[in-house]
Amino acid sequence: MTLPHSILFDLDGTLVDTAPDLAAAMNHVLAALDRPPLPVDDVRHLVGHGARALIARGLAATGEPRPDLVEAAMPLFLHYYAANIANASRPFDGVEAALDALAAHGSRLSICTNKPTHLAQALIDELGWQDRFAAIIGATSVAAPKPDAGHVFATLAAAGGEAASAAFVGDSATDVGAARNAGLPIVLVSFGFTDRPAHELGGDVVIDHYDALVPALQGLRPW
Repeated sequence: MTLPHSILFDLDGTLVDTAPDLAAAMNHVLAALDRPPLPVDDVRHLVGHGARALIARGLAATGEPRPDLVEAAMPLFLHYYAANIANASRPFDGVEAALDALAAHGSRLSICTNKPTHLAQALIDELGWQDRFAAIIGATSVAAPKPDAGHVFATLAAAGGEAASAAFVGDSATDVGAARNAGLPIVLVSFGFTDRPAHELGGDVVIDHYDALVPALQGLRPW
């Protein structure tokens, strides 16, 4: 079996269904601003560009956008989310078996996420995944986050990998942009957080379950 030496994963919507806890934090902010709550499924389509963008989209979805409120709402959102980061967040079906299989074949795994690094690390710790990833690089650890190629290269460097032998696994247009900008092939999951079907995002392969990840990665190129 030949697989990429390095595999970068997005986190929210790719490895973990974090929508319930993100929705709870979003609704905590909305309640404080006398806005109506958003259903969890609505929040799934708003995630992917970081907390500021999520808050801005949440405000736009519940009334007047009020860009001036976004910065003021950030501490409220982040404090609540950090205190409740894994209340209902769960790995997608088959994730751990797929990670085990990749690790067993020598692939070096890392996380490249637009979540703040300390929150990504906290979620990984809560899930008991501390030993699974060679690097966790969030938006606060780079000058410009995904889709900027620098975020991908910073993650690869931290994990001891090279772009020529690396692949990306994600769920959104942001992930596709990051992979393309860095010259990496990308596998997309069909069940992630996106407002467009995964098949329309321009990935190399789309999988419906993590059982299909290893074959998909093998088929990307002759590693």
